[in-house]
Amino acid sequence: MTTQNLIKEFLSQKRFAMIGVSRSSKDFSRSLFREFMNRGYDVVPVNPHASEIEGIKPQSNIREVSPPVTGALLLVPPLFMQQVVQDCADAGVTLLWIYGITGSSSVDSRILRFCEDHGIRVIAGQCPFMFFHDAAFFHRLHGWAWKMAGMYPK
Repeated sequence: MTTQNLIKEFLSQKRFAMIGVSRSSKDFSRSLFREFMNRGYDVVPVNPHASEIEGIKPQSNIREVSPPVTGALLLVPPLFMQQVVQDCADAGVTLLWIYGITGSSSVDSRILRFCEDHGIRVIAGQCPFMFFHDAAFFHRLHGWAWKMAGMYPK
């Protein structure tokens, strides 16, 4: 279950991998990547098909990240999620943020079970922008709507 404490723990890490950040500079994942960078995070991009992400050479796989990270933000299609989560487990990741906008229901229960079985704690189906206190209006509105619907993590 995603909690505010788990979210705060993730956001308190100053270095983590972002897996699935797009090659396209206009993609949502790139704006999220830039936002973390602008906030002083050392975000390690992981994308096997990109040669450069915001001036940084990405890693092909989280297992290649050196020094290793214990946290990762996943923005990958469901088709690749099982392999990416397995790679994270192999790399020693203990805290995953699986991006989504509809809550934990947007994450396959088999993925959540795998993580639990491998000692990986998961923030499931949340958008990090909602948890930046000074985010753009739209993101704060998203968070407010979740609070009103009783879906915002406690």
